[in-house]
Amino acid sequence: MSKVISHSLFTDFDINLFKAGKHFQLYEKLGAHLIELNGVQGVYFAVWAPTAHSVSVVGDFNFWTQGEHELFVRWDSSGIWEGFIPNIPKGTTYKYKILSNNGGLITEKADPFAFYCEKPPHTASVVWDLNHNWEDSKWMKTRKEHNDLNKPYSVYEVHLGSWKRAEGNRFLSYLELAEDLVSYVKEMGFTHVEFMPIMEYPYDPSWGYQLVGYFAPTSRFGNPQDFMVLVDKLHQAGIGVILDWVPSHFPDDAHGLGYFDGSNLYEHPDRRKGYHPDWKSLVFNYGRNEVRSFLISNALFWLHYYHIDGLRVDAVASMLYLDYSRNDGEWEPNIFGGRENLDTISFLKEFNEVVYSNFEGVQTIAEESTSFPMVSRPTDVGGLGFGMKWMMGWMHDTLKYFQKATVYRKYHQNDLTFSMTYAFTENFMLPLSHDEVVYGKKSIADRMPGDEWQKFANLRLLYSYMFTHPGANLLFMGGEFGQMAEWNFQESLDWHLLQYAVHNGVQELIKDLNLLYKSQPALYEKQFSPEGFEWINYSDHQNAVISYIRKGNEPKDNLIIVCNFTQIVRKNYRIGVPKKGKLTEIFNSDLKKYNGSNVVNTVATEVESSPYDGRDYSAELVLPPLSVTVFKYI
Repeated sequence: MSKVISHSLFTDFDINLFKAGKHFQLYEKLGAHLIELNGVQGVYFAVWAPTAHSVSVVGDFNFWTQGEHELFVRWDSSGIWEGFIPNIPKGTTYKYKILSNNGGLITEKADPFAFYCEKPPHTASVVWDLNHNWEDSKWMKTRKEHNDLNKPYSVYEVHLGSWKRAEGNRFLSYLELAEDLVSYVKEMGFTHVEFMPIMEYPYDPSWGYQLVGYFAPTSRFGNPQDFMVLVDKLHQAGIGVILDWVPSHFPDDAHGLGYFDGSNLYEHPDRRKGYHPDWKSLVFNYGRNEVRSFLISNALFWLHYYHIDGLRVDAVASMLYLDYSRNDGEWEPNIFGGRENLDTISFLKEFNEVVYSNFEGVQTIAEESTSFPMVSRPTDVGGLGFGMKWMMGWMHDTLKYFQKATVYRKYHQNDLTFSMTYAFTENFMLPLSHDEVVYGKKSIADRMPGDEWQKFANLRLLYSYMFTHPGANLLFMGGEFGQMAEWNFQESLDWHLLQYAVHNGVQELIKDLNLLYKSQPALYEKQFSPEGFEWINYSDHQNAVISYIRKGNEPKDNLIIVCNFTQIVRKNYRIGVPKKGKLTEIFNSDLKKYNGSNVVNTVATEVESSPYDGRDYSAELVLPPLSVTVFKYI
């Protein structure tokens, strides 16, 4: 059996960057790399384990025997162990057997930088390469234009394991999804997909949010190249790809990052900062330079090797606050006496600066549920530097309002209109995400009040209001056809429901809303600017009606939107409008094709010189029941 040969891919400059927390391409150096040395093919291994007494590579090539293939520790106090093992082929399974200096503890760990992992419940890393002939050059050349914040951003959130399943409840593979999912998302008109975490995770009920293989797409659905094909096909179809990224915490599985070399290597050593009470998981030490290099390298890795267009950062609030889910005495204030985690703030700013400076046309999105200021503002003006932030307040208030019987809505109109008081403090994305359809909350459709007709009219109203509200949009899979059951990660969505008119109608509505969003500049050109929105009337509580104007760069593109939140048809409903002319209805959520009652404004409405709503001109419109109608000047 070949022995380990001393070899290194690291330069002194690499080591200095690593120690300083500034090495953001660590995936080129650490991990397992197929190389040729002195004419011999093999694998160069490198792992960071500063408190290790010895590190052996064990695998199927040496019958998992400790000590057969010991790596060499570097002399520069970097804590990196490395070496070249000849004649190890692609596909070899391996782990690191680490004997710690701390009491002789022996741990067997998966490679933190592995490009591929065994299919769970197996836990070994797999030697692999990242070769792929990309065919998405057209997308990559124009990505900046597609991904600009002044362009449509309609996101379909997908859990790959349960979007659709094959016969026998088998997962669809990445390659099958590259056909079925891509064609479906294109047909529906979404501009982007967002994948719930696809990095390798051991436990299915975590939905992917408890990561172990940060650099490996999960092997549940295929190999790394198969996932590249899925991304490639989405790009060829003109669809952007966002990945959920989880730098907030990680599980304490024996083969994972926790207590990696017998010390608190990746996690913060103080349990008040290093343990997450909600998820029973470990929290990264954001103040440790090498950990910062690991995490930022990981972000860049997906953007580099997998052509990913955006990262949605999970659970940012849990990272920002030292007292998050902690009682008095379970946390320690920062040096200024505050509750903010200063290391996290510094880390997130650097993460965003590095991402945006290295990759043109990408976006970062924060799932941040508090009023922490300037999350989506540039770091040079004091912000965290994200491109967008989820508008959790809008989601909470809107769903709370919609669950109320229509007879009570006139008393709660402020739940709807309140979002406009802070809508432009951040670049907001409006999310109806997976979190809203689990744990007994019921599906979005099933939360709507009334009989079946009213439930689905309310659902169409909710989605239409969402798409015409300022901001980008995100809809979790199944919501687009009115899935009635709560999401179950172990089963396919209920696609059979599309045989029924009520569900088919919702699906048709989402297609048309995506088309409306993409075809009307007033809905996207100023979606994050107060210049793009103007109230007509937000105070007609008695009728539960609101009306507003969405504005583009050109006045001719402006839209007038009227929402009727009751099932009463309102004929001759007068609103104030900005100028003379004729208004024509360009969208109506009550159309027959959506399984609505088809109350429509059939002819263009003449604007009158009759003051109303504080304006010099007004028009009388017909408002369908439980509807959004959109009008444009002709």
